Amino acid sequence: MSEDVQITVEGTPNPNAAKFVLDRDIPGEGSRSYFDADEATDDPLASRLFEVDGVRALLIVENFVTVTKDEELEWPDLVDDVEEALLDALTLPEEA
Repeated sequence: MSEDVQITVEGTPNPNAAKFVLDRDIPGEGSRSYFDADEATDDPLASRLFEVDGVRALLIVENFVTVTKDEELEWPDLVDDVEEALLDALTLPEEA
């Protein structure tokens, strides 16, 4: 993926979840969800997102990732780290 990925953050009905919408589809095998880092070991994007302190669950679908955070943390403390993790994971050269 190109380094020009655009990300828009949207709220959800759950105050502990936010939707990170990309301007293109996310590579991978369709929609998937993870409730901890151990479940995500084979998914480079999800693994990178779980490295962000406070990320508790992920739903990855087509062109967005819904991130669920710890209740104790506030979104302003996490948004930049989540966006950076998304960009890092999506701009890595793909393995042949």
